[in-house]
Parts: sequence; structure tokens; C-alpha cells
Amino acid sequence: MVAVQVKFVDAGELYVSWRWEHEPDRPRVRVLPRSEVRGPLADLARATPSPLPGESAGDALVRALTHGPLVDRDREIELSTRLARAVLPNPLAVELNAVLTAGGRPHLRISPSPSTALVPWEALRVDEGERTVHHADVSVLPPATVRNAPGRRVSPFGGPVVGVLDPRVPGFGDASGLGSVLGAPGPELVALAAGHAPGGVRRDDIDRDVLEHALRDAGRLLYVGHVTTGGHGLDARLHLSCGTGTTGRAAPVGAHRPLTAADIALGHRPGAPRPWRIPNRVALVACESGGDVRFAEPTGLVAAMVHGGAEYVVSTRWTLPTDAGLAALVPGFPPTPVLTPAVLAVDAAQSAPDPVAALGAWQRERATRWERTGDPACSPVVWAAFGTAWAPPAVTGR
Repeated sequence: MVAVQVKFVDAGELYVSWRWEHEPDRPRVRVLPRSEVRGPLADLARATPSPLPGESAGDALVRALTHGPLVDRDREIELSTRLARAVLPNPLAVELNAVLTAGGRPHLRISPSPSTALVPWEALRVDEGERTVHHADVSVLPPATVRNAPGRRVSPFGGPVVGVLDPRVPGFGDASGLGSVLGAPGPELVALAAGHAPGGVRRDDIDRDVLEHALRDAGRLLYVGHVTTGGHGLDARLHLSCGTGTTGRAAPVGAHRPLTAADIALGHRPGAPRPWRIPNRVALVACESGGDVRFAEPTGLVAAMVHGGAEYVVSTRWTLPTDAGLAALVPGFPPTPVLTPAVLAVDAAQSAPDPVAALGAWQRERATRWERTGDPACSPVVWAAFGTAWAPPAVTGR
């Protein structure tokens, strides 16, 4: 594997450095003037379904799905092309092309900055009809302070799969902001639940104590549900079937107590804190579950999972629309499920020998169909939201 680590830093201007892992003593650095990147990044923020400052979640979905470029092929192509030109320095592009010309397939390990947190690196349009994911494998590189933290032990890949599929949140019905994300499950989702989540979809008995215990000998975790962000990374929240009687660091919300990244990383039991043991592979199919990079400090749900033992963590960059939201808001949207196939693709990728390449293969197929047909069901608003953080065990003895 020919891999290059690419790091973005916000310091007035946008700084980007990269080094090929086989040439660690030859780093490159470029300055991307803020005046040149500000416009494309702002247009991307307005295109995604994540709320802008002062905007409600509902208003953000209406903005992005009714009039946004991510559901209009020609406008999305224009935006993705501008983004690629803005954030990928030409010298890096030349070096990547040299690897391709020599018959290799590079692996881009991207460390985003807060201002580039929403960039869908896999979907950047780098040539006519082709995206980054057509030419390279792409993963998110967690901060060194997280992946190389003293005492971190990567869990082995083996053991059962723990599936938490659309859990019921106490006090919140299906019409609420924390209601069902999957709707009525189809046969494929029912089959998935039969293998990963005995008892099926929309269980109401999966609280933090049950989940923590189940993860102690698990090989994978698949979570499909709600994530909400707080004022800082450690306050990022998973929503399980936890009532107010459970212990944790977040205050109750009505009849429910959210599970925070701090609860996972530091332990949720007062007086006897113990970090959770996290399996080797984790998928968080939920809104902005990869929001760590929005904050200056390297904390959040992805960091908590990596710190607890995960090697691969799939998460999302922005709010994921549901099938009901897509059908209601995207003009002419076909009666085609989108979120469930995404869940199935993510689950399949997490069971593959190379989860990064496997998820990229699905994204590549979606991108090709989007370019050729403009089918709204292949819009990047869903598939481009996903990224895989990869944090293998630290290599010692060098």
C-alpha cells in the first residue's frame, strides 16, 4: 500500500502538509489562502443538511433537500470540482497522479481541520466523471494524541457483532426529533437484525449498561440511530433506551439520559469510572457522528471509540436525511429506499478484510451512477456523508 498522510491546519490561512509513509523524512507544506478556500467551503456548508448557525434541524433539511446542490447533479458537479481545486494542492495532485501512472492505487489518510470538517474527500471531482474514490482509497486519520495514546490497546477483530438498530428513546415518539430513523423495516433490514440484534429493530431495552456489557467480547458494533452534538466534543451524544435512572455525565432530557463521548472514554458510573472496551470495528450511522473534527480539541465519539480499542470507525460528516425526508423534500424523488441500503453497505464494509476499500467500492458505484444518470437515490447527500477513521496499532521498535 502506498499511503500519504495529509493534514489540514487552520491558522488564519489554511495550511496543508503531507508526507508519504515510505518517505517520512520528506514532508511537504503548502499554504492555501483563505480568500481562495472560503467561498467553496461556505458553499459546501450551505449545501449539506447540517444546521447553519441559528438554523433549526428541520430548516436545514428543507434548505439542503429542496434547493441544495447535493440533490442536483449539474450543480453538485460544479461544487465538487471547485472544492477539489480549492483543497487539493497541485503538487500533491501531481504526486498522486505519478502513483497512478505507475500502476499503484494510493491511500489518502486525511486529517481534517475544523474548517474542512464537512469536506467529502471521497466525492471530490478530480477528473471528468471521476471522483477521488475512483482513484484512491480514502480514510480519516485520527489525531496522533488519540491513536498513539499511552495505554491504548487495539481490540482484536473477532467475536460477535452487536447491532443497535433504531433504538427507542424514552419519551420520544416517532414524530419527534428523536423518533425512528429507519421507519418500517423491510426484509433486508429484518434479516440484518436477525443476525446482529436479536429482538429486532426499535428495541426499547438497550441502555448503556446492556451495551457496555455486550461490547466486552464483541468484534463489531453497528449503531443506527440518533447522535446529537454539544458545545464540545466530549459532549457528543448517543441516544439509547436509557431512562433517567441510568448514571452518566449528561443531564436528563425529559425521560431520557443521553450517553456522551465522555461516558464512553472515561466511564459512566460515578465513584467507579472505567473506560469502555470498544470492539475493533465500529459503525455509527447517525447524524454528524464524526463531528470530532469540528472542534479544536481531538475529542468526540470517534475519538472515544478509537481510545477504547477501535481500529476502524465509520461515521458521518453531516446530518443524514431519512427516506421519509428525502421523499417529502426532494422534488421528484423516486420511491426508493436510500438509508437502509446505506446501512447494509456500511455493515458489509465493516465485515470485509479492508473496510476502507470496501466502503469506497460502494461509494464509487454510487458516484458512477450519479454521474451517469443523476438518479436522486444516488445523490451524494447520503453516500458522501460517510468516512472511515482508521487507527491501526502503533508500530514500535523503529
